[in-house]
Amino acid sequence: MIDARPLIGTHDVLFVTLDTLRYDVAQACFRDGRLPTLAPRLGPDGWEKRHTPGSFTYAAHHAFFAGFLPTPIGPGPHPRMFAVGFPGSETTVATTAVFDEPSIVRGFAAAGYRTICIGGVGFFDPTTPLGGVLPALFDEAHFHRELGVTNPRSTQRQVALACDRLAELDERVFLFVNVSALHQPNCMYVEGATEDSPTTQAAALAYVDGALAPLFSAMARRGPSLCIVCSDHGTAYGEDGHVGHRHAHAVVWEVPYAAWIEEATS
Repeated sequence: MIDARPLIGTHDVLFVTLDTLRYDVAQACFRDGRLPTLAPRLGPDGWEKRHTPGSFTYAAHHAFFAGFLPTPIGPGPHPRMFAVGFPGSETTVATTAVFDEPSIVRGFAAAGYRTICIGGVGFFDPTTPLGGVLPALFDEAHFHRELGVTNPRSTQRQVALACDRLAELDERVFLFVNVSALHQPNCMYVEGATEDSPTTQAAALAYVDGALAPLFSAMARRGPSLCIVCSDHGTAYGEDGHVGHRHAHAVVWEVPYAAWIEEATS
């Protein structure tokens, strides 16, 4: 686990959730050489398999923003990278960056970071009371339909917006991007497909991988950054009769996870 404590104040933080991406799909794309942007950052074994703290977007992100990132699959307890202070936590250890705030988002803000949310799925759409809950944690939040699940170029639009904001800011940044392209409908990434499947989600991930490249470059131009890229939950495409998520099938609970330091470009 990366010791984030000495990075607070010296590194930007990029947190990307690949909404609804299954671990098996993500790892198959890595093995098949379909992730030229992400693969060098994942290491020789590809994605780490972890368990999500929530079976759908709203629940998982509430946990993430409290410091409960996806959990390693082996027996714990597993120390956490970030936490908000509360008594009795068995996973807050000497290497955990602890914030005296109700969320890590507000913790970063208190540490002098500009906190930015680039929304994707409907739980980040502030035009509804429910959709406004998570974005309200941030200094600034962005959402419009071109960033959402029905736009086949949504990730490019999200990245372009993120890069514009990064270029305009001098202070340290905590940037969160909820990538919507993996969420249904993703059949639009395979010509002729009319239903979502692991195959169409893999094609969506290949698209996302290419679209993310300018974002990592933009982060590196600003200086070093801590990058966390993971799924919030998976989804079922008919396994054991299950479709979708918000249930306890393994394809929902097993998610890909990666974290690394993106070094500054000279």
